[in-house]
Amino acid sequence: MAQQHLEPPTDSPAGPMSGDALAGYLRAQATEFLRSLRQHRENGTDAGTTARAKPRTESRAESRDVSRAGENGSGESVDAARALRRSARRISGTLHTFRPLLDAEWSEGMRPELAWLSGTLAREHAYAARLERLIGALNRLSGAAGFPAQAAQDTGAPAKGSLTVGAAKAGALLDRQLTLARTRAHSAALQALGSSRFHAVADSVAVLASEVPLTPAAATADLRPLAAAASDRLTDAVAALPLVTAGHPYNAEALVHGLSADTAPHPQDAPWHQVRLLLRLHRYACEVLYGEDAPIDVRLLRAGQALNRHRDAAEAAAAAAAAARTPRIAPATAYALGVLHADQRHEVEAARFAFQQNWQKETVRTP
Repeated sequence: MAQQHLEPPTDSPAGPMSGDALAGYLRAQATEFLRSLRQHRENGTDAGTTARAKPRTESRAESRDVSRAGENGSGESVDAARALRRSARRISGTLHTFRPLLDAEWSEGMRPELAWLSGTLAREHAYAARLERLIGALNRLSGAAGFPAQAAQDTGAPAKGSLTVGAAKAGALLDRQLTLARTRAHSAALQALGSSRFHAVADSVAVLASEVPLTPAAATADLRPLAAAASDRLTDAVAALPLVTAGHPYNAEALVHGLSADTAPHPQDAPWHQVRLLLRLHRYACEVLYGEDAPIDVRLLRAGQALNRHRDAAEAAAAAAAAARTPRIAPATAYALGVLHADQRHEVEAARFAFQQNWQKETVRTP
């Protein structure tokens, strides 16, 4: 398959992009990081103290109002954590792409710390989304309208066998395992946000918000060659993907080794995950060059969405396989988990097909 190179925007700056643009972008992301951190602390504290400060003599209506306020605070805290991760990823990715123009020792020390923070904060949301995805797939595969426990709560009556026994037990097993993992991830995130390691990261970002450690050569250097190198790495990684196979629907390539007892991640998923990361770095580099005026590449946007679906389906399939390895589960439960695993691997295949279809399209940009 012919290698398709990414084309720069037609309205790209005519003159060289100096280190000032890089410094401005990093300062803006550092400021957003600190703003999100402050919002997360305020909302997290408010939600916790509101729940603990409810008087016992309050009316039922007042109790509902307080509960609703706590839920709003929790939702805002989740949004703040998401914005915190987004800023951390952009700072880390920019440090990677433009590292020749930054102080080497500072940059190399900062990047793994930001990656640690972003990964730690992302796990709780990832487990919750994975559980929702798997339960929804079980419901779809078994023809059920909802999870038995949810249906009983909504109607006030016990569930009437809407799920098969195996699917119901599989859902309960996944719920226990992923809820436990989510709880542990939540505790780990709280511990991380209170650790000296996190405070050191926050202090470094606070310094970055006012002073970016550029090299002397950054003042006259052009950012575009480094951004083009990030684009070339993405193009080369995509060229190494089996796009010809992915372009044939129902090729069953994603189901290879589906019955393997190996607990390691699916080997054929790694190149696709790498392309997803490189696509993100390319997008961040474009943000540095063009700022808020950067045109939206619809082709890359949809390709990135397909790769996100690929990642989610692959991780969901791994969770189903891990649940199927639970000792002493009933054969019907194991069968339901096997069907669920195959379903999610089919979703992996569909995401690869969607990526191939979008990548081969001509570049379409919106202003």
